[in-house]
Amino acid sequence: MSDDAGAVVDDGEAAEGSLGAKTRRGLSWSLLGTVGTKAGSFALNLVLARLLAPRDFGVFAIALAAWAFLIHVNDAGIIAAVVQWRGKLEEMAPTAAVLAFVSSALVYVACWFAAPYYADLADSEAATGPIRLLCLVVVVDGITAVRSGSLMRAFRQDTLVKANLVGLVCQAPVAVVLALADYGPYSFVWGQVVSSVVAGALIMKWADVPATFGFDRAVARRLLRFGLPLAASLGIESVLLNADYVIVGHVLGTVAIGYYMIAFNVSSWVPTLIGQAIRYVSTATFSRLAERDDPDSLSDGVRRGLPLLLAFVFPAAVLLATLAKPLLTFLYGARWTPGAVVLGFLAVLMAVRMVTSLTFDVLTAAGRTRATMWLNLAWVVVLVPALLAGVRWDGIRGVGVAHALVGVGVALPLALAALHRAGVRLGPAAPAIARPAAAAALMAVAVLGADHAVTAAFGQVAVVRLVVAGGLGLLVYLLLAVPKNAFLRVAHRLPIPAMSKEG
Repeated sequence: MSDDAGAVVDDGEAAEGSLGAKTRRGLSWSLLGTVGTKAGSFALNLVLARLLAPRDFGVFAIALAAWAFLIHVNDAGIIAAVVQWRGKLEEMAPTAAVLAFVSSALVYVACWFAAPYYADLADSEAATGPIRLLCLVVVVDGITAVRSGSLMRAFRQDTLVKANLVGLVCQAPVAVVLALADYGPYSFVWGQVVSSVVAGALIMKWADVPATFGFDRAVARRLLRFGLPLAASLGIESVLLNADYVIVGHVLGTVAIGYYMIAFNVSSWVPTLIGQAIRYVSTATFSRLAERDDPDSLSDGVRRGLPLLLAFVFPAAVLLATLAKPLLTFLYGARWTPGAVVLGFLAVLMAVRMVTSLTFDVLTAAGRTRATMWLNLAWVVVLVPALLAGVRWDGIRGVGVAHALVGVGVALPLALAALHRAGVRLGPAAPAIARPAAAAALMAVAVLGADHAVTAAFGQVAVVRLVVAGGLGLLVYLLLAVPKNAFLRVAHRLPIPAMSKEG
């Protein structure tokens, strides 16, 4: 090999090592921040669940569904476009800032006028005010879009984490005080608005992007060509995740939405804790891999990441599906257990969402944002009529059944097909996925058997069922899913002093 060739190899290895280090650092901070913020939000919801009624949760769920849709489309895909941008950030930042702000402002104006009609559709006129107030957050998001994207692009997830944690610290006392003062769903809303404003102000201050505005038509065309299909795809994705609230409210009423919301929130723990943390770094990482000359770089990255992701998802899904009632009883109290009937089916949806979310990140990194849009569109076209049929057939449990069937039968095959068309070959990863899948199946058998025995011996004591049956199930899963050499590597790193012969 010539010296030049050797230099190229060395540079490539150095680049790969640098990218890997940045990804690991960014993912570590993302996981830390996501765990911190979601743990704080979870604790806040536990408090509010004992201060507010299911109807208040239902009204907030309606407002949250509107917000979830708008927050995905308001910036016209500018945040992702900034992360994926091929070129210098300085040449596109002024135009991107203008596009993001104007788009967000227009979206909010449309929201203001549409809020009463949307609330009426969900059979919750009381949601109009909370919708209008909560969706102010989309304007804040538009103002900070370029700076948030630049932080993700530079793998500065630590800055985003700090800003979000400070926002959460400000959110909690506002929400609790208003709940004690009997402000109902506005307790959630004002807390969320305060959190967003505080975090946004810190992002504006800490991001190293000049506050300049300008407009370049060529840059705008490039940004919108990439961003608009992605925004449309994410908007459709939010419909997938929030249409059920509107349908449940329209058919069953606001109280049923409250029960359903609690169950859906619990099923979303893994997507929000792990999936959101991964999304903070995955688009940037996969984008760098897609830029390389080696066509297998992207496939290799996905094949390494997917089995590891599913290894965490499978046991979580089993626990949610098998111990739904004691889990809700322990966390929120007995009055929230009507939501247990749907939690097992939502656990299946959770696993599907993790795979599809990773698929969207890969396709986005490869510049195939239209593929994500068509995937989500096909999913929602099948899902909405299935949800309508399910809720009329068996209430909120029917909604969960519809979600699970459409997710496994429609969304998952479409996601795998989209990855294949993008050049990602997952076949070599099958053995690495099969092992945790089989372990999860045996774990389910162990949990159900142990739970039956515990219930017969101790009755419906939630904490005992969770500790004994859940603990046994996790032990079975770890013993079967984790390779022996991995256990040995961990054991060798433990600071356990060796015993002397005399000892």
